[in-house]
Amino acid sequence: MATIAQQSQQDTAELIRALALAGRQAQRRLAAMSSDEKAEALRQAAQALRADASDILAANARDLAAGEANGLSAAMLDRLRLDEARLEGIAAGVEAVAALPDPVGEVIDTATPANGLALSRVRVPIGLIGLIYESRPNVTADAAVLCVRAGNAALLRGGSEAVHSNRAIHAALVRGLAAGGVPEAAVQLIPTQDRAAVGAMLAAAGLIDMIVPRGGKGLVARVQADARVPVLAHLDGNCHTYVHTAADPAMAREIAFNAKLRRTGICGAMETLLLDASFAGSEALLGKLLDGGCEVRGDGRAQAIDPRIVPVSDEDWDTEYLDAILSVAVVDGIDDAMAHIARHSSNHTEAIITDDQAAADRFLAEVDSAIVMHNASTQFADGGEFGLGAEIGIATGRLHARGPVALEGLTTYKWLVRGSGQARP
Repeated sequence: MATIAQQSQQDTAELIRALALAGRQAQRRLAAMSSDEKAEALRQAAQALRADASDILAANARDLAAGEANGLSAAMLDRLRLDEARLEGIAAGVEAVAALPDPVGEVIDTATPANGLALSRVRVPIGLIGLIYESRPNVTADAAVLCVRAGNAALLRGGSEAVHSNRAIHAALVRGLAAGGVPEAAVQLIPTQDRAAVGAMLAAAGLIDMIVPRGGKGLVARVQADARVPVLAHLDGNCHTYVHTAADPAMAREIAFNAKLRRTGICGAMETLLLDASFAGSEALLGKLLDGGCEVRGDGRAQAIDPRIVPVSDEDWDTEYLDAILSVAVVDGIDDAMAHIARHSSNHTEAIITDDQAAADRFLAEVDSAIVMHNASTQFADGGEFGLGAEIGIATGRLHARGPVALEGLTTYKWLVRGSGQARP
């Protein structure tokens, strides 16, 4: 006889199965829609978000109040917070995705081998994509609209911190999409916060075609360990900025300050600063960060630059703070900097600040991260800033898609073979 806990798990598994089956059926209808039809549905979804702005912001206020009561950090509250400007940004992002070229049906390449067959590789949707994410309610919209534009259905499981925000955003999106002819089941938000729902999604091989986790190391590690469904991982952003000896001091100060303190709670925020021992502007650069309210943890040589710098621990080098905290090391040249990055990076985003083009070219070529920058803030690691409209996450692995994953990353391909009566001998 099943225990109450076992029965609950069975019920949750049946819920996920029912949602997945409905999503797969809706995806087949969505895949038959034209590019113009999908674009118009997305534009209507953007208008629905604007029309429901007061309801969405009221729901977000409930989440913020609960987050403050539960002791969420300031950085986590910032990730959660919506206001009129951010909500308009979400709606504008939906319209930007609608305006992007539809990848579905794109011919990647063609060939005619000696057998006379006409071969072509064509982009097609992946199918039903499951998204498991934490804290940031904008992911509900970004993930949904990217999936729809690329012809995929989405099954969304947001974090409990943003439950009311996610539900309000989802309701507006679905109403707008449905007005444009998209089946309502093409974008579903799992109605329970039961943790068993995550396990049921991970076990749904044959029903869910790909899982995308967005959250902390614990969530991503669990997904990668337990999933029987292919996973496109968005890992933590332990991002580095290396200030080379030939860096312009004023540029280095502005970029480092922006990379750390513009928004500390995003994955593209700089977490480790590497200062070349020969760089002349270290004192002013660190002073600007410290004066701006950043806690700086440094090695011995960094501490010697400013007495306000506290000792760094070995654990700090591998920590994504998502807060106004920064690790600093003084390094002996570009080789030392790249060796530090290779040891501690999460392969998300790294930057070099220098006026030496040869040093920049070497850094860009040899640092093996999904995004590598020259003379720019790591906070530009964002699908919208890359002209992709939005992103479903930043993939840090090496297979299928890497860096900001947008429309192209949400497609696969199939081979089309056209013959003229050939039979293989």
